[in-house]
Amino acid sequence: MKENSTMNNYQQHDVEGGVPIKMWTKGVPVEDEARKQLENAARLPVVFKHVAAMPDVHLGIGATVGSVIPTIKAIIPAAVGVDIGCGMMAAKTTLRAEDLPDNLGPLRSAIEQAVPHGSVPRHRGRDPGSWENPPVSVDQVWATLADEFDLLCELHPRLANTNNRKHLGTLGSGNHFIEICLDEAGFVWFMLHSGSRGVGNAIGTHFIELAKKDAELHQRNLPDKDLAYFEEGARYFGDYVRGVSWAQKFAMRNREVMMANLIATVRKVIAKPFESHVEAVNCHHNYVQQERHFGQDVFITRKGAVSARRGELGIIPGSMGARSYIVRGLGNPESFESCSHGAGRVMSRTKAKKMFSVEDHIKATEGVECRKDANVVDEIPMAYKDIDAVMAAQQDLVEVVHTLKQVVCVKG
Repeated sequence: MKENSTMNNYQQHDVEGGVPIKMWTKGVPVEDEARKQLENAARLPVVFKHVAAMPDVHLGIGATVGSVIPTIKAIIPAAVGVDIGCGMMAAKTTLRAEDLPDNLGPLRSAIEQAVPHGSVPRHRGRDPGSWENPPVSVDQVWATLADEFDLLCELHPRLANTNNRKHLGTLGSGNHFIEICLDEAGFVWFMLHSGSRGVGNAIGTHFIELAKKDAELHQRNLPDKDLAYFEEGARYFGDYVRGVSWAQKFAMRNREVMMANLIATVRKVIAKPFESHVEAVNCHHNYVQQERHFGQDVFITRKGAVSARRGELGIIPGSMGARSYIVRGLGNPESFESCSHGAGRVMSRTKAKKMFSVEDHIKATEGVECRKDANVVDEIPMAYKDIDAVMAAQQDLVEVVHTLKQVVCVKG
């Protein structure tokens, strides 16, 4: 590692046979496996200038979570991943802390009943994370997505038999969540984290497989088969761009539908009238789009990273028991105008379940109305990096606008 100028907070790691990696990881741990993954990406012939690693960087499938990968005339489907368009939405309200009920249990219960969430293996019957009969509000939004999806299914028929319409406006599982938070001035915020659900997973999986087959055909010497890419002009490049763009649109709408449902549910529990979108942000953190950087048109893949153009608002959530941040981008060109998407895991879900007990989880989430059972121990705050250290490492990427602390958390 060599230190760079004081203007930027990154350390540069030069990669033999590849582009450099610029890492905003001062004061935060980085696994050796994550470094190896970053090096693999940096050695791809289609990668432009350098790879940027955010402070929440950790091992992912194929590409590292918390990385920004710029490519010229090519896209790596596994770098985008299978939760295409996964991201955050937050809305400030005119409600204040004192307007919330003393007992927040019924409020959490009402949200859990209103928004489908969770998952079970297919052989166990109906998916609790999907609508049995989507409400009219969901179908109205689906109507704006359906034609484009049908065209995609004509090209790739296997995508038709997926959870699509029935997953619109649903949360999912794992680290997806809905929260009610308080900001530094005592105002109530609604915040949620979700993506393109079953249909996005199917689109991602399908095209990752096709990219791997394409790579085998052209005998590319890939450092990792998961880094197989489509080049412009390749058979499935255009189809993938169409599919990934649609899934990102679905993810954005999914969060909007959920937020509307969340607001309507809170209005049934809290009688006091309130405005809900005083300040609102809706941003992806697993996606690809065309942008211009360093005088070059490139595809920017943010896998666990948020766009942070100068003045642009973003969301960096902490874990269940930690603070979250509404941030404003500083437009740092070295990070390809990006910042972290959260705290980032320091251990796998399996390891977290072995290391921590339900009692540990109860203690770590004291003061938060949330699930306190064995099935969410893998989301314990200690399984994540220290959000304050993560924020300190990226002071040259974003400035904090609001600091949020959750009081209710609904986990998928």
